[in-house]
Amino acid sequence: MSLAEKKCDACVNAVRSLNESEYAPLLEQVKGWTVIDKHHLQKSFKTKNFQEALDLANAIGAIAEEQGHHPDLIVRWGELKIDMWTHKVDGLTEADFVLAAKIDCVRA
Repeated sequence: MSLAEKKCDACVNAVRSLNESEYAPLLEQVKGWTVIDKHHLQKSFKTKNFQEALDLANAIGAIAEEQGHHPDLIVRWGELKIDMWTHKVDGLTEADFVLAAKIDCVRA
């Protein structure tokens, strides 16, 4: 099963954050995402204007709400920036990579 086909369940099952050797294979499965300070995922989408960034943020927000896993979205003219981690464990879990894969499907 691909990451995009899974359900985010970090708040139910996560008891600790993943270490680098655990998240490295997951990072290989998502495109353009970067792990920052071994703590959170980050990706920036370039857009044509503010409205396109806002529309993308709304589409991602709908997925996040459905999954019960909510990234930080920064909307500005020509860009949508995403920072994501599992707040419950203050670090990365598989759910972060699942949501990243789902986000990638929105902008495929």
